[in-house]
Amino acid sequence: MIKNNKFLSFILISLFILSCQIKKDQHLAVDSFLPMQIGNLWYMNAQSYTEIQDTVRINKQLYYKFYSLVGGDASSTVYLRIDEHHKLIEGYPDSPLKTYTRADFSVKKGDKFFTTGEKDENDNEVTVVEKSDHEITFSFDPIYHPNLKGHPTLVKYIKGKGWAEKYQKIKIDGVVYQN
Repeated sequence: MIKNNKFLSFILISLFILSCQIKKDQHLAVDSFLPMQIGNLWYMNAQSYTEIQDTVRINKQLYYKFYSLVGGDASSTVYLRIDEHHKLIEGYPDSPLKTYTRADFSVKKGDKFFTTGEKDENDNEVTVVEKSDHEITFSFDPIYHPNLKGHPTLVKYIKGKGWAEKYQKIKIDGVVYQN
């Protein structure tokens, strides 16, 4: 009988610890400009969507695998993580030492940073053009590219939901948001 009570106590304590961890993770999703969990989905239509499908370790860091179908006939896979400094980092298993900074969520409006810092055609000067407690917009200017310099692209994030595009539905940590 005593062994059963100890076992039952162990199970209850384990469940309590797990439930605290789940609440902590859910709270982090609400606070993140790009919540990352397998199954998160940004859906425009059956031909255009992005979904987190898996995780992978690259250079000992945990990345999330983002698969995108674009226009029904093109696909893209990127590996993203948010580091301890609130930077959105892109990496690839076949080039583990090369990373790209896709966003820095800790910066202020007007701040600038570079995606690679290598001053090549793939390096973008990124400027924070808008920032509030709930939204942040970055302007990417490929200043080292001879044909694209001066033609920036805007990327906007909404806290708790990720990219601010015209999605039909967004699924974050199992919660579906419909437009």
